[in-house]
Amino acid sequence: MTATRADAPPPGLRNPKRRGVELSLLVCAVLVSVLGYAEVGLARYGAVPPDAARYGAGLGLLALLAHLAVRFRAPYADPLLLPIAVLLNGLGLVLIYRLDLETPGDTAAPTQLDWSTLGVGLFIAAVVLLRDHRVLQRYAYLSVATALALMLVPIFFPAVNGARIWIRVAGLSFQPGEFAKILLAVFFAAYLAANRNALAYTGRRIWRLQLPTGRVLGPIVAIWVISVGVLVLERDLGTSLLFFGLFVIMLYVATGRTGWIAVGLLLAGVGAFAVGSLEPHVHTRVEDWLHPYASIEAGDGPSQLAQSLFSFAAGGMLGTGLGLGHSVLIGFAAKSDFILATAGEELGLVGLTALFLLYALLVARGFRAGLALRDPFGRLLAIGLASILALQVFVIAGGVMGLIPLTGMAMPFLAQGGSSVVTNWVIVALLIRLSDSARAPHPETVETGIVAPVAEDAR
Repeated sequence: MTATRADAPPPGLRNPKRRGVELSLLVCAVLVSVLGYAEVGLARYGAVPPDAARYGAGLGLLALLAHLAVRFRAPYADPLLLPIAVLLNGLGLVLIYRLDLETPGDTAAPTQLDWSTLGVGLFIAAVVLLRDHRVLQRYAYLSVATALALMLVPIFFPAVNGARIWIRVAGLSFQPGEFAKILLAVFFAAYLAANRNALAYTGRRIWRLQLPTGRVLGPIVAIWVISVGVLVLERDLGTSLLFFGLFVIMLYVATGRTGWIAVGLLLAGVGAFAVGSLEPHVHTRVEDWLHPYASIEAGDGPSQLAQSLFSFAAGGMLGTGLGLGHSVLIGFAAKSDFILATAGEELGLVGLTALFLLYALLVARGFRAGLALRDPFGRLLAIGLASILALQVFVIAGGVMGLIPLTGMAMPFLAQGGSSVVTNWVIVALLIRLSDSARAPHPETVETGIVAPVAEDAR
């Protein structure tokens, strides 16, 4: 349908840039983080930590630099994306610092701040250098080749806590799978944008499902095999669920056919059941999920999952207060996999709900940017990047709360993990760029006040 002059805004009308709103929200995000930092010191020692001002200045400087990059290079970007990322990152630093007080020999907050600085640096570079997101579509096959290489490299390194997802060199460690998920999102968006009609309308029909031709269906089967292969070789349930779930979501968005969701759930279920039954490490996690209190009944004390559930129960509605919980009893994963348990215990159900609402708002704004874009690649890329965040939050929160087996992934922005925080900042940078393209006025609209005809695949 073609819009008429009556449907269009008056000539010269532009979407508001909202950069002032973004700056105000950034100030609030930094203040909330600093107040949380001070609260931990008051609760533990009765005094504000001596480095609270330095912490606030550092976080504020990072937020200001990111804001300036957005103001001058992506002036029409969504004003909520950056403040939410800063607030989540700041709260993560507060929770890690709080847990550091229980482990004086293992302080992670300064290192996490360094990784956050690197992440913001890459955020600024992406916003400044990437002027048009459609450039990424040219590198679809290079992206998938690099992603597969990053996924396979950890196989040749020793396992850490039973999973082969880490690369350790000269005392440094990182998870290449964190970077692979962005590259896979770029490839999926480019492939599906080019083949969405063939996936939806060609091939044979079986019952109510229209199957595409073998040439188009091949990459889908290959992605399923790769997901199961990653799970078998790396013993990493979370990464495989994330990659396959991402592809199924983007496939559904590209074709609009709910049958693909059913096929995706069936294939994921078959693969997870087979590997969960046959692979010892994954099978152990499934058993822990089914019987979280078995170790207590056996006289060996609570497991990590059981201790996590105790932490949520102890938090109640309003929590024990920052610095006054005991979730450090979870063990070595308290700052990474199970940091959500600390939030649940010390901030209570109210604080935990607020965190989930922040994640939900971040994902929703990513979806909104995707729906507003005209080009299929940009639309799919925005929805794919937002879906990565949504899947991670679901998989991690579900594991820590006993809804699904544990996966060993890091909560976006919140948990200790350099690779994770850097990757999430890059995702936010891409969403900033996509939302700027979606909200920026088009030349024909500004000059004439008439909206150009919208293509069938852009509606």
